Amino acid sequence: MVSVGDLARALDARSWGDTALRVTGAAEPAATQPVSAGGGTIAMAMAPKYAEALKPGSMAILAEGMDPEAYGLKAAIFAPRPRLLMAGLTKAFDPGPDIPAGIHATAVIDASARIGPGAAIGPFVVIGPDVMIGANARIASHVSIGRGSVLGDDIVLHPGARIAHGVRAGHRLILQPGASVGGDGFSFVTPEESGIEEIRRTLGSREDIRQQHYTRIHSLGGVEIGDDVEVGANATIDRGTIRATRIGSGTKIDNLVQVGHNCIVGDDCLLCGLVGIAGSSKIGNRVVLAGQVGVSDNIEIGDDVIAGGASKIFTRVPAGRVILGHPAVKMETQMEIQKAMRRLPRFAQQLAKLQETVTRLLDKTGKDA
Repeated sequence: MVSVGDLARALDARSWGDTALRVTGAAEPAATQPVSAGGGTIAMAMAPKYAEALKPGSMAILAEGMDPEAYGLKAAIFAPRPRLLMAGLTKAFDPGPDIPAGIHATAVIDASARIGPGAAIGPFVVIGPDVMIGANARIASHVSIGRGSVLGDDIVLHPGARIAHGVRAGHRLILQPGASVGGDGFSFVTPEESGIEEIRRTLGSREDIRQQHYTRIHSLGGVEIGDDVEVGANATIDRGTIRATRIGSGTKIDNLVQVGHNCIVGDDCLLCGLVGIAGSSKIGNRVVLAGQVGVSDNIEIGDDVIAGGASKIFTRVPAGRVILGHPAVKMETQMEIQKAMRRLPRFAQQLAKLQETVTRLLDKTGKDA
């Protein structure tokens, strides 16, 4: 436990009230009880609509400008940037995965592997030959790490994460349960021109449909990951065909994201849930791809691009652009398209009436003639 005052100082925030009260954890306002002698949870009430559920005698984190006395609080911490303070608070109370120090008796570690000091390795972990892992690794149960992979300090690998052979990752890598790094790329070829290649050449016309057999192109490249990267549950990053697939430092990858072979993803990107990036695409720095965004193969997306949810990107996107839609265009253009589409039923009715009027006029003109 920490005191309100200690927590405020750790979060570089201003405190109010009885700063000696002990904080045992965080809770939503409705679940927070008045503080007892042993302390209590602190409520996350960083907007007036949330603060309405606070109970008198409790303690809370408030936004600057909110009045703790009006809510009957005993103590408060003020957040100049609420979500940033929330990041620090949740980190302070997150114990992380429950992995006892040391190496579990059921772990299978090749004799040539090198594990740094301070490791915590859970049951049924498999670590292959010539693997190198830095200091203070926390590796949960049923994780596998393939031959020759090199991982930095302070990594956290949750249950069932898979790292294939020849993967290189920096410090503080986090893999959520079921994440897979370094699987083979989806790369196949046919002896003759395939239907896909034909469609790309003709833009839709089919000249000759015939039997086709796909032959695997093997993946000889690896995966290179920078520092402070997090990969969500059941997300996949394919290895490169010849060169490595690369993920830049600070990039965060959500659950169920697919990064194809040979892709290059820059620093500090956000790839949200169900994003799919096809092979050999290049994503710049600080790019945000919202949920269900799809990126076609061999596409280049510039720095600082933001793509709205469910956008489908088929062409190059210049740096700094905000895009939306299927196909993706400038967001303001897409908003005009949506407005026009909503008007279509009315336009259709007006057109039908206009056609009726013109028909009547023509009939009348014909009769008069």
